[in-house]
Amino acid sequence: MNKNILITTSSFGKADSLPNGFLCILNPFKRTLQESELQSLLQEHKPAYLIAGTEKISKETLQMAKSFLKGISRCGVGMDNVDLQAAKELGIPVWNTPDAPTKAVAELTIGLMLDVLRRVSATDRNIRNGKFDKFMGSLLSEKTIGIIGYGRIGRQVAHYVEAFGCKAIYNDLCNTVSMALDCLFKESDIITLHCPLTPKTKYIINAEALAKMKKTAILLNVSRGGLVEENALLAALSENRIAGAALDCFEKEPYNGELAKFDNVVLTSHIGSYAKESRIKQELDAVKNILENEK
Repeated sequence: MNKNILITTSSFGKADSLPNGFLCILNPFKRTLQESELQSLLQEHKPAYLIAGTEKISKETLQMAKSFLKGISRCGVGMDNVDLQAAKELGIPVWNTPDAPTKAVAELTIGLMLDVLRRVSATDRNIRNGKFDKFMGSLLSEKTIGIIGYGRIGRQVAHYVEAFGCKAIYNDLCNTVSMALDCLFKESDIITLHCPLTPKTKYIINAEALAKMKKTAILLNVSRGGLVEENALLAALSENRIAGAALDCFEKEPYNGELAKFDNVVLTSHIGSYAKESRIKQELDAVKNILENEK
């Protein structure tokens, strides 16, 4: 019986042990795989299961692996990197771990809000460069927080900001009860993205959306890189049309772009779920998906 599991998420096992009873092949590159690298690893090891990160898993890749791949378990929430229709047609089940990252991503979101508002990272950089300047910051308290995407993470963010005395408003994209995007853009002091990347949400933050925001607004993306049109954000920041931004994900990763030049922008390396407790739960849940399929 094939007991091979290819694990492509780059940090699997760092916070906990690897699953027993399987031959685990870890990501040798320790970063998000290119599609050609994934295909090469699949061809070499012919795993029964794939515990996947955020790498693209296309129809071509799935067709290549259909003779041996029994299932894909995404270590995380989003499944927009997997061609789900192709997987369904080929009879390859795809699972995710929707509950595990919720608090980790929501807590990072709050941390980024406070960082941008109080200029924590900018002040730290100044001190390391021999300066002791003080930036005048702003309070999170009593701000209006616009949440785009109101699933598990969006609701957790709302719960946290309400503890700071903030007003949480939201657009759930498919829920007609939620606030219209145009109103959310105009009313929010901070806008935070927590939605999947789909054709509908691609570049949901573009030049037109940015033009509707307050000049004092801050934009956060702790979801998927393709939600924000990065050139439009660069233009808005360059022209002081918004007050700042924080991004944990980018269209192309690793990120090496112009946003790094702005003192009012905080950048993190897609660490939304990188809290030890959350990673352990994600990894356990990813393995449980496979064990349930083996029963």
